[in-house]
Amino acid sequence: MKPGVSFLQCLLPCLLIAVLALPATADELNLYTARHYDVDQQIYDAFTRATGIEVNVLQGSSDQLVERIRREGIASPADVLITVDAGRLWRAEQAGILQPAVSEFLEQRVPAHLRHPDGLWYGFSQRLRLIYYRKGALDPAKVARYEDLGDPDLGASICIRSSNNIYNQSLIASIIAAHGSEAAQAWARGLVSNMARPPEGGDTDQLRALAAGICDIAVANNYYFRRLAASADPAERAVVEQLGVILPNQDDRGAHVNVGGAGIARHAPNRANAIRFLEFLAADEAQNLFANGNFEYPVVATVAPHAELPAREAIVLDTLAVATLGENNPEAVRVADRAGWR
Repeated sequence: MKPGVSFLQCLLPCLLIAVLALPATADELNLYTARHYDVDQQIYDAFTRATGIEVNVLQGSSDQLVERIRREGIASPADVLITVDAGRLWRAEQAGILQPAVSEFLEQRVPAHLRHPDGLWYGFSQRLRLIYYRKGALDPAKVARYEDLGDPDLGASICIRSSNNIYNQSLIASIIAAHGSEAAQAWARGLVSNMARPPEGGDTDQLRALAAGICDIAVANNYYFRRLAASADPAERAVVEQLGVILPNQDDRGAHVNVGGAGIARHAPNRANAIRFLEFLAADEAQNLFANGNFEYPVVATVAPHAELPAREAIVLDTLAVATLGENNPEAVRVADRAGWR
């Protein structure tokens, strides 16, 4: 032993190594999640009933959870990270906090374009970013494509949230994928010129502003609209009664698709349980809960969407690999900044 170093100081590193080497608890799963929907608890409870594995849930924003897992390092108790949007999944990937999940079941159930090519994450629900209009305010044929949002003939007619929002960043990323950065830049400048007001609020706020006559067009994820329509509050149902829905780009690449997804944490202490959980998210029970509990489209083709959503055969969905949305995220942010989309 070196001079001045106590026996306890020598022992502590050994004890830490021993603790980290202990086997994980066989009947638990530590879940870090950025989702905040009521149906999520139903999914966790269903998993526990099916497997006997208890789910310990830690909630936070995606950025907070990614940073927490990164800082916790090898001592992190996280088994699974759940978040929404391919842009956020890409950030987790870039932070080096995920590991591949090798599962034949997952590869069979989750289409290739809705998962990471190396299995670092899998999409388990699809969310569509759609265009809405106030009935009687304009001809919906004028905004049949996302590209039309940049048309100067629209004038100051659009309500849309900030470009700081990951949903809009991924929409820009899809325009980059379809047309290249230069065309996406021109489109973003046109959209900013067509804004009826500076960006503020969330997707539901855009729909309410649309119904109030502040704008003629709004952009929002599909489930925000359906939640208002299903609300017990007559005032919220009255909002959607004034609005029409446009399924964009039905004659070409299809409506923009993003995902809610999950991956196994790099140092997951309960890795086997983590794989079982991801497989459960791709099984029919969880897929039906995603569909009926939050109006999200299932990723599994044999599971039907909610009855109030367009059937699969009635809508064209973009099959762009959603991983591309994450890869294009840095350029999408630059495009928005240069366009003055704050």
